[in-house]
Amino acid sequence: MKNSVLITGSTAGIGFETAKVLANQGHKIYLNGRTEESTNAAIERLRNLCDKADIQGVVCDFSKPFDLASFPEGIDVLINNVGIYTSKPFSATSDEDWYDQFEVNCMSGVRLSRHYLPQMLASNYGRILFISSECAYLAPEDMVSYSSTKAALHALSRGLANATRNSGVTVNTLVPGSTYTEGAARFIEEKAAQQKEEPTKVAQSFIQAERPQSLIERFARTEEVASLIAFYAGPQSSAVNGSVIFCEGGSTGATF
Repeated sequence: MKNSVLITGSTAGIGFETAKVLANQGHKIYLNGRTEESTNAAIERLRNLCDKADIQGVVCDFSKPFDLASFPEGIDVLINNVGIYTSKPFSATSDEDWYDQFEVNCMSGVRLSRHYLPQMLASNYGRILFISSECAYLAPEDMVSYSSTKAALHALSRGLANATRNSGVTVNTLVPGSTYTEGAARFIEEKAAQQKEEPTKVAQSFIQAERPQSLIERFARTEEVASLIAFYAGPQSSAVNGSVIFCEGGSTGATF
């Protein structure tokens, strides 16, 4: 079964890796980036990695008003992955910081889901996935605003799932943990240079200090998270709806 898949924030990291997994499965992929340059570069990179893949781009900066008319119709799978964050003390996090993160992390998914959910229900098939974060549970002191936006996705996802009763549409939330994306690699390499240590040692120290409940005691690889997302984006996950799926290596300590 070939689906049309839209993945927001997919020029790098978990979003890009998910696009690669799904493209290799034969699905039509719509990559999304903030600029035409970044989107086109990601399309070219993905085409080089996935022979004969059907890939198109959707340029949209979700921090600004956007026109849904510019988005493709007939989307079967919507993966709300885009996200931004600030690392600041709560007292230094401005209203603008809060609004920017809610606009990108939460309202992008609200608007796109509102657009595509009726179409999915009409065709009696669809998947909507929200990519949350371990921070929705850990709420680090310097990321209260980001954590709040990710926690909001859980209520949004469950509420939308309630609207899909007795249909072929599902809505779920996935909770990744610390993942070794390009951004995480840069962060670790910068700290390693400052501390004059090996990046692998700095990465391990970060997990031990900042994610002490992690059971895997390491960063997840992007392909590990992407493979799980791809499963819940597919028809095999049809009995899973309104759920929260953890792929954070136990870092949250959550039982439910």
